[in-house]
Formats: sequence, structure tokens, C-alpha cells
Amino acid sequence: MTVGALHRIPGAEATADAVLAAVRSVLGPAEKLIALHEPEFAGREWEYVKDCIDTGWVSSAGAYVDRFERDLAAYTGANHAVAVVNGTAALHLALLLVGVKPNDEVIVPTLTFVATANAVSHLGAVPHFADVSMPALGLDPEKLDRYLVNILADRDGRKINRATGRRVAAIVVMHAFGHPAEIEKLADICKRHGLPLVEDAAESLGSTWKGRHCGTFGIVSALSFNGNKVVTTGGGGAVLTNDAAIAKRAKHLSTTAKKPHAWLYDHDEVGFNYRMPNLNAALGCAQLERLDGFIEEKRKLAAMYEAAFHGINGVRFLKEPTGSRSNYWLTAIMLGAACDVSLRDDILKKLNAANYMARPAWTLMHKLKPYSTAPRMLDLAVSEAIERALINLPSSPRLASWVT
Repeated sequence: MTVGALHRIPGAEATADAVLAAVRSVLGPAEKLIALHEPEFAGREWEYVKDCIDTGWVSSAGAYVDRFERDLAAYTGANHAVAVVNGTAALHLALLLVGVKPNDEVIVPTLTFVATANAVSHLGAVPHFADVSMPALGLDPEKLDRYLVNILADRDGRKINRATGRRVAAIVVMHAFGHPAEIEKLADICKRHGLPLVEDAAESLGSTWKGRHCGTFGIVSALSFNGNKVVTTGGGGAVLTNDAAIAKRAKHLSTTAKKPHAWLYDHDEVGFNYRMPNLNAALGCAQLERLDGFIEEKRKLAAMYEAAFHGINGVRFLKEPTGSRSNYWLTAIMLGAACDVSLRDDILKKLNAANYMARPAWTLMHKLKPYSTAPRMLDLAVSEAIERALINLPSSPRLASWVT
């Protein structure tokens, strides 16, 4: 089946039909549901997991945990990796490690998965929502800089939100759908305003900005290895950092803050049972061996989608930002600026009815009930436009091989 440009077709119904035809031209007819993103196990996953079972090392101690951490650090270029049970736990630890305390505020994008905001809340802190930029989908550097100038006051060496009186303790940059945010500019803003940079790199393993891996720009970052990620450990996450002291404390806190001893159970602070089990790490080691291949397949699929959507009026494929190399975790299209939610939903209904699983961007954080009263920028127009217009398409690596 040849992937090619489709003719411009005016009208909402015709637009929905054109989107369906474009997806079908890439993936072929779908007799059963084609999932948004499925894991692929065709390497040494079973061999490594069976080794855990055969040797009895299945819990949070074992050789595969250590190996997975070493392999992650080597792949990303980070000095240290600490494997934990999921991405939310990794982000929770990351925020704790940079000093976020109860009643602090943490700047996060309103366009993100809810775990980003939840990790802030788990510390008793308050998420403070900011707008994103196009096409990067991450925090808008220029808008954020102006905003911080207006809201921050220095008080006894702390950055205080003039309106709430709370300390602003950190900024979380999230790399959405695998596309790198404008991370260099954002890192510079964090430095100038004296705020720690934490990266939510849950979706961006293997993505780079000017050749440098996402997750290595901040003081500390969080990765996710959920079942729908490019690399999966079933459930899992990791903390990345270049700081040896932070890595040591991350491992200590994630191991119930237990002091090393042959038999005594002595804990010197409140810790968390967050360490990744050896079974999951074994799966991750095998998946990491195939990561470069996964990304190449996903980038091939993205190029097919881009070609298929070229020329469709009011629809464009969402490409990686200039200067970056995206893992294209979830491929996406954007509807035109004049679109409304009804057009987006009509397209979603048509795609899903035809067995092509598709979904919109997340509901913006400031619109969710738990966060409706949280502090935020008044101007969140770009995030709101993306929410109305973005549609994620099936993105599993193996789909690239379906086209003949």
C-alpha cells in the first residue's frame, strides 16, 4: 500500500473522511483494533525474566536492577540512574530531592499527564500551571520568563509568589509525546531566577536536543517504563542525575531509608518502598537492547504519516522541533486554528469506529477538579488551542513494517 498525499477536501465531514483515509493509507484496513501504543517483546526478554525466576531473584534486589541502572546511565549520558517502581514515584523523588516542601509551589505545564501535577501534590505542595509553546509542546520560555519577573519576589533568599505568599520551589519541564521542550532556554531561565530545573522525561527516552538526551539537562529527572512507553518494564521508572549525592539519597529514600547492615532494620528518615523489582529490571534490560531499533521504526512511521497528511486542508502532522530528534512516542496531527472540539471529536469517533485507536491530548490540568483552584497563568491560550486540536494516532514501532 503506497503512502501519498491526499487532495485538499473542504468541510468538516470531508476533513474527518480525509483523516481516516490518510491513516488507512499508512496502516491498511483494520480488522481488529490497532492500539495506540503496544509493547514489543522479540528480544531476550523471556531469557532474562526466566533467569530471575530460575535463580529466585525476583524482588527489589538482584543483578538486573544494577545492570538496568548502568545501562540507562550509559545510554542517556547521565552519571547516575536509580530504578524505581513507576514514573510518578520517580518524579515524586525528584521533587523531594531538589527541596520541594509542603505548601511550596512548583511551576508545571498545564498541558501534561496528570502524574506531573500529582507528584507535586504528593509532597503537600501546590502545582502552579503555565502555558506551553508550539511546536515544542513544552513550557514557553519567553512567556515563562516574563511571568516569573512579574510574580516573584526575593525574601530571605527564597523566591516568593507575591500573590499567594508561598515559596516557588522548582520548575518542571515536561517533554510531551517524546518531543523535546525548548530545554536550553528553559534551563537558562531556571538558572537566572534561581529555581531548580526538574525534567519530566517520562515520554522522551531516546529523544535528544542538539544531540544531548532529554533528562540530562535538569538537576534531576524522571523516566517512565509503563506498558505503553517506548521501553517498558511492565511498570517502572527511574531517576536520572549527574549529582552523586542526589543519586545516593535517591537510592536511600527509595529503599525505605534503611541504613546498610547485614541484619538490623534501622531507618534514619521517612523513606519509600520505591525500588524496582529484579523481574521488571530484567525486562527493561532486554528492551534497552532494542531501543535504537524501536526509535528508528517509530521515526519511519512518523515519516509515513507526514507524507499521508501532506496536502489535507486544515490538518498537519506534528513534526519534531528544529534542533531536536524525537522518539515520536505518540505521533500526532493538529487540526487548523479555526477548529473546535466537535470536529476533533468527530474525527476521533470515526477513527476509533474504524479500529484505529486515537485519542486527544490530556484534559488541561487547570480544568481538572482537583486543580481547578490552583495558581496559574491567566493566558493559557496555546495549551487550550492544542487541547482542542491535537489527535494522537497509533504509534507502535511494529506498525512501520505493515506498509508494503
